[in-house]
Amino acid sequence: MIQPSIDKLLSQVGSKYLLVNLISKRVQEMQENNHYQLKENEYTSKKEIGRALEEVAKNMIHTEA
Repeated sequence: MIQPSIDKLLSQVGSKYLLVNLISKRVQEMQENNHYQLKENEYTSKKEIGRALEEVAKNMIHTEA
């Protein structure tokens, strides 16, 4: 099962299209800069996309209003 749940993420972001855009930009930043907001052992996912989703779930990434 995917963690965090899509329902929780959509309640924070509001739109699945905005979520996809936000996650894709964050993954690109992670790959280019090797910058993560949490320590390695605090992530449950091994891949960047899962880590970006975890950051959104923990309110570490915010959408621009």
